Formats: sequence, structure tokens, C-alpha cells
Amino acid sequence: MTAGGVYAVRATRSIQQIMTARLATTALSLSLALLAMPPSAMAARVEAPPPARPAATEQADAAVRATLPNGLRVVVIRDRLAPVVTTEINYLVGASEAPKGFPGTAHALEHMMFRGSAGLDKDQLAAIGARLGGSYNADTTENVTQYFYTAPAEDLGVMLRIEALRMRGLALSEADWEKERGAIEQEVARDLSSPSYQYLSRLQSILFAGTPYEHDALGTRPSFDKTDAALLRGFYDRWYAPNNAILVIAGNIDPDRAIDQVRAAFGDIPRRDLPARTPVTPGPVKAQTLRFPTDYPVGLTTVAWRMPGLTSKDYAAAQILADVLSSQRGALYALVPAGKALFAGFEFAPKPDAGIGIAVAAFPKGQDPAPLLAEINAILGAIRRNGVPADLVEAARRKELAQLGFSANSISGLAENWSQALAVMGLNAPDELGTALKSVTVADVDRLARQILDPAQAITAQLTPEDSGKPVAGKGFGGSESFATPPDHPVALPDWARTALSTLTLPPPVGLPSVFTYPNGLQLIVQPARVSHTISVYGQVRQNADMQEPKGQEGIASITEDLFSYGTRSLDRLAFQKALDDIAATESAGPGFSLSVLTPDFEQGMRLLADNELHPAFPDQAFQVVRMQAAQSYAGLLQTPDYLFGRAIKAAVSPPGDPTLRQPDPRRIMGLSLSDVRAFYASAYRPDLTTIVVAGDITPDRARDVVGRTFGAWPRPAGPTPTVDLPPRPDSRAARTEVPDHTSVQDSAILAESLGLTASHPDHFALSVGNEILGDGFSSRLYRDLRVRTGYVYSVSSNFSWSRHRGGYSISFGADPDKVGRARDAAIHDVVALQAQPVSDDELTLAKASLLRGLPLQRASLDSIAAEDLHLVNLGLPLDTPDTAARAYYTMTAADVQKAFRTWVRPTDLAEIVKGPASIR
Repeated sequence: MTAGGVYAVRATRSIQQIMTARLATTALSLSLALLAMPPSAMAARVEAPPPARPAATEQADAAVRATLPNGLRVVVIRDRLAPVVTTEINYLVGASEAPKGFPGTAHALEHMMFRGSAGLDKDQLAAIGARLGGSYNADTTENVTQYFYTAPAEDLGVMLRIEALRMRGLALSEADWEKERGAIEQEVARDLSSPSYQYLSRLQSILFAGTPYEHDALGTRPSFDKTDAALLRGFYDRWYAPNNAILVIAGNIDPDRAIDQVRAAFGDIPRRDLPARTPVTPGPVKAQTLRFPTDYPVGLTTVAWRMPGLTSKDYAAAQILADVLSSQRGALYALVPAGKALFAGFEFAPKPDAGIGIAVAAFPKGQDPAPLLAEINAILGAIRRNGVPADLVEAARRKELAQLGFSANSISGLAENWSQALAVMGLNAPDELGTALKSVTVADVDRLARQILDPAQAITAQLTPEDSGKPVAGKGFGGSESFATPPDHPVALPDWARTALSTLTLPPPVGLPSVFTYPNGLQLIVQPARVSHTISVYGQVRQNADMQEPKGQEGIASITEDLFSYGTRSLDRLAFQKALDDIAATESAGPGFSLSVLTPDFEQGMRLLADNELHPAFPDQAFQVVRMQAAQSYAGLLQTPDYLFGRAIKAAVSPPGDPTLRQPDPRRIMGLSLSDVRAFYASAYRPDLTTIVVAGDITPDRARDVVGRTFGAWPRPAGPTPTVDLPPRPDSRAARTEVPDHTSVQDSAILAESLGLTASHPDHFALSVGNEILGDGFSSRLYRDLRVRTGYVYSVSSNFSWSRHRGGYSISFGADPDKVGRARDAAIHDVVALQAQPVSDDELTLAKASLLRGLPLQRASLDSIAAEDLHLVNLGLPLDTPDTAARAYYTMTAADVQKAFRTWVRPTDLAEIVKGPASIR
């Protein structure tokens, strides 16, 4: 769910990430979908939400372990990064053990774990989760189902009590399943609307035919239609036992006391006799070719094989092989700078007992993919015959080992790493993976390549773009039908939760970082945090292509950005990438630039980053290729349902001729020159519009010195500073647009309008509190009315967006075509109700507790420190805005919330934009 405020952003895994991305191959599905986008569009779609700042800390302590008499295994890792704790309970069962004919049973039970248990009903569970102020969710894979909470460390006892009650006795009523069935079937419909999901599901059924992996963890509508509460109860009784679970706790807590709390909560739950597990023994694979229509802007050609799984002795070698095949110095990626592919690489999706490897390349819409497929097969054939380059094996090993250090840079990430190692991979600790990686030899990788890359066992696929038609505009819906809902009622918490969560307090002030400004105008923000021997650097050049691209040169910003990957004036593309590989660093340059590097190599990494950002090569041959690729990509992109959907949203909330409605013309792109690129770079890349954030194992003085020596000589251009902010816009009006998408089986809907306030207006604090009540989280009104009570949707959220001169409001959801109207009316009903009368004291207290208690949690992630700092700089807000927010939340009244929603939100002006298979209704 979207937080709805400038600063109220949780360090959480989103519902889409958890309920979808980790359902077996769907993470790879997302990757393939992103690969189908032009690079600049990719960056826009995966931008992370802004987190908050951590303070200086010590590294995580060694793990403390215990096994209870009932068989529950417990691991506690103390990490003093922030006053936060994550619990992750891993049940060692997943989709592989679903009853025959009922794929998705484990996934359905995962949903029902949030529907209440003996001693804790679903409303109490949602209220506690909101009051904790953190994140809670779950995911299902083939072999493991995981449930995780992140909350203030003082609330560990509450979190443990919740999990113990769910392990002890789940409610599992037929009435609750009937409601949840509608929501989970909406989830199925959403994923079936993804061509890449359809492809990956088919691929999985071929590679793992006749095994428990034949179906992924999602499930199917027919299986859910015949599932009942009794079936789910049987699955729960067989597998949800303490001796079939591993509990991982990470955070700033005392390990011995934590284990005592675990014993008190779980100790009297009896162990159970566990059923035998179904083995996964895939048979031989016969080569074949698959074909799928897509709504992507470009085509994809893929070649896939079965690979070792996470528990295999060959897993480490398989990961190294995948890294070599996906290396930007490798032969597959070389298809891109050669102009033979729009994208090329290798994706590895391992499951516990087996995995999938996919070589993928993108081609322009309308082009014959046969030559590109022949190139892929020739490259992979040569690797199978001749082996892999030894230097790429060493580079891959260094980078994998470095990533083990980076992965410890958040409390929730630490819990997830340990859960992955223990529950999924069967290791004793994450470090064992490092030991395995160090032992991999070039001969091991060559042997695996010969075994895996066998054309007789390859599954080839073509994902070909098809047009769905142009958007159709209609009149606004003109108000909503009546939507009767049961009256709101305060939720009485159990005594143990009420005692722990009853008090509202201001969180401690967030310590401000060190801030420096150099003579050329560049600003540096330093956030020391010693959680690992790593340093993360993020930079932002404030620019806006809609405002800065010369007329007729739309697309020049994207081309300029893409050219940064072609090296510097002193190091060509391959030499530059090798220099990064030599220090196991990850780097990107452009308007948003970054560096992830081990502490000893910080200065060398910064020299490379500065060389790339300040002295890009912009070689003519690369320009010719990138310009052609951009024209080809945009030619497909401009006709895709996703693009048309986004453009329809912009048109609905913006006046005609608004800068955001500019779009590239593929024919004009081909008329751009390299001198146009150089001119745009000179005007748009400026130190006085640049902010750099350095976070991690660093002191402010050291960061200031190194950044000064690498970026301090960047000259400030003469002349006035360019205008990069969009101008204010008038209030939008109701309208309706439908975007056809023939590949989808579910509608995606947005209700949207422009707002006349910005992030600097104090009313946005009240709107954030109201949004917490209306549409942020499992206890929100929208979630309650559109999912829990009706099953109209799988997910729903509302969101306020801000910029320096603009604001916006939107409600988004996905639903079957016949449920969109009812879901829309229910959503508008909830907005009107929020304006019509003050929210209840219980709702207000819950929202304030959630936001106030959530603020300290934002210090629990190191990797995303810079995103919030850069976000606040971009909005022109001070870096202590979270403290201002805390004071505003603490004193907020129901009248404040009602007044803000009455003043700024206009339900009758909400435009409706729908993408999906249905026609205008």
C-alpha cells in the first residue's frame, strides 16, 4: 500500500513484491516485463520509495540459537542499526505439498492466516498491525511459506504472541474463506494478465512436468472454486507445527531475553508427526518452441533450460555461470552495443530442488526474431564447447561475495537472508554460501555449462507484440451508486496488545546528517552507519526532460542517459566495466547515479563514478546504435496498453498542452545528432543542480575529502539556472477513458485528479493521516470495503503525490471487468464518508499510532538511505521534515482531517481510467 505522505514511507516489502514477486517465478516475470521497456522507462518504473535516515551504529552480532522441546528452531541476530526488530517465521511447506488437483492450497492458507485465530480475530489482527506502525505480510513459494513483521523493538512480545496464536489454532471459517476466495481469484486474474507470467507458467510446466513444481505457488481459479475451509484445515493441521518451522529474529534486541519470550509464547504448542514430503525428480526435457502474444513495446526471444536448485551442490557454480552469462562484458550483452538486440542477458530463477535459466533478448516490434535467436544459440553453443572466460568467473565470484556484505544493510534484509539460508537452502548460516562460492572453479562452471546448455533440452519462446487498439474516451461517471456498509465499530484489543500499544508518544528526533556545499554548488549529504564494511552512494541531478528537451528533440534525454554505459573518455565500455569488476563495485551514471562499493575501495569507486558522470565518452558508433534502438523501442512503446494507460492518466489530470504530454516521435529521433546529445548534456548536467548522498561505513570528513577530489572540479556552467520544475496546473475534471488490453483478463483502474496544494503546504500532514485511515494498509477503509467485505479486488490503495508546484490524488485497484463499477462506487463512497463526518477516535488514534510508530522504523534500512534525502531535496523541503511530521501527527484532530479532505479532495472530479479487456460500460 502507498504511504500517502512525503516522508511517511515504510521500509517494507510491498504487497506486490511479497504476494506476487516471490511466488516462484514471478520475480523473473517482473524482470522480463522490465526488460521489454526502454532503459529510461525501466528506471522510472523501478524507482524506490524514499526511506528515512539511520544513525551511526555497530555491526550485527553473532547469531544466538535455540531449539525448543517442541522442535521450534529459533535464531536471533542482534543488529543495533535502529530500535527496530523483524520476525520471520518460516514454515517448511509450500506449494509442493498441495493436495492433488488443488494447486495453490499453500497460497490460500497463507491468505487465511490473516483472517484470525483463537484469541485474535481478523479485525484485532489488522488493528494491531496498523498500530505497530511497521510492516507485516507473507509469501508462498514451492517449499516454504514465510510470515514477517517489522516493528519497534519494544513490541517484539506482541509480534511473537501473534505468530504463536496463529500456530496454535487458526480460525479457518467457511464464511471467511468465501470472502478471501474472491480476493485471491482477483490475484490470479491479475497475474494471468501478464504475458510473461503466462510464458513462465508454461515453461515451468514443461521443465518440471510430473513433479510438484509443475504448477507454481499461485494456484488457479478452478482449484480455488472447489477449495473449502475443510481442505485448508487439513493442510494446516498436517504442516503448521512448531517442529516444521524456523523463527528468525533480527534487530536491536537482547538475544537471551528474546529467546525467553519465544519460549513463553510458543513453548506449550505441541509438536506433530509430519507427513512424508513429495520428492522433486524431473524427467528428461525435449526441445520445443513456444509462442505468446504480448502487450509489450518490443518482442522477446528466449532460450531456457533447467538448472540446479538452491539446495544442490552445484548451486554456487550455477550462480556464477548465470553471472558470467549476464555480464556486461559477456558475449550475450555484446549483442546490444553491436545493434543486434535492444536488450540481452541471462536470468536465473532457482527454486530449492531445481531452477530455471533463461537467455533473453529483445527485438523491435515487427522484426523477424530468427536472426537474433540464431545469434543467441551461436553464443551459447560456443560457451558450451569452449568454456567460460576465466576472468569473468573471478569477477562474478568477487561480486557475489561483495553482495553478501551489502545484503546485511537492513534489519529486515538480515532476517530475510538468514531465513533464506536456513529454511530455503538448508544451510546453517548465510556465510556457508560464501564458502561455497569461494570454492567454485572455472572447471566447475565449464562442466555445468556443458551439462545445462544442451540445445536438445532447450525450450525456445517468442513473445511477440500485438496491438490492442487506441484508448476510448467517455463522459465521467457522474457520481456513485449507494453502497451500504456495516457501521464502523471500535476494535477492542486483547489485554496483552492493549497494554503494549495503548500509548501515543513522539518518536525521538531524527539526527540530521552532515551537509556540505562545494564552491561549484554541488551539495553533499553524509550518513555514517557502520552495519557492514560497505558504502552506498546516490546522486541526483535535478532535471526534467519535459521542461528541458528542446522542441522537436523529445527523446534526447533518454538517449543521453543510455550513452553513459559506453564508458568514459579514458576507458572504453569494456575497460570501464572491468575496472568496476576488479573492485566488485556496482555503478550507474546519468541524471540519477549510484555506486555500491566495499569500504577499502571507496576512493577508487568514486574516481570511476566521477569519470563516468563528468567525462562520458559519447562515442559516435554507440550513438548511432542507441539512437536506432531508442527509435525502435519508442515505436513499439507508444502503442502499448501500459503506455497509453499512463498517458491517459496524465491527460485526465493535466490541461491540454501540458509539458507532461510531450512524447517522442520515432522519426524525429532518427534525425537527432551527436552534437544534440552533447548540447543537452552541457545544459542539463550541472553541479549546482546536483546532490550526492554517501551512506555507510564512512566518516563525514573522509566523504567530504573524497567527493571534493572527484567531483569538486566539475565546472558550473555560465548563464541562468534552467527551469526544471513543472508549472502549477488547474483543477482537473471528471472524465472516463478505457484503454483496451487484449492480453489482460483483469482490469486495472485508476481514479485520479489534480490538487491545488504542494508538499510545502501544512495541510498535507492532515491528508496523510486521513489517507492512513482511508487507503493505506490492511486496516484501511478501502481495503476493508473493497476486499475484505466484498472480494471485489485483490489490492487497493490511495495515494497523494507531491512536487514543488503540483499535487495529485489517486485511488488504484485491479478487478474483474464486471466488478470495476462496484469497486469504483465503493471507493468514492468511502472518500465522501471521510468528508461527511469526522473520523472516529479509534480510527484517528490507530492512524496516528501507525504513522508515529512507523517513523523510527525508517532508520532500519541502509541501502535506501539516500532516497529520502534526495526526495526531500527534490521537493525543496528541509531534511528534518520527519520531525515536523511527527509533531503534526501527534497533535492532529479529527476535525483537521475532515477539513483537509473537504478542502482539497473533490470526489465528483475524479477521472476514471481503466485498462483491460472490457469495452466501455
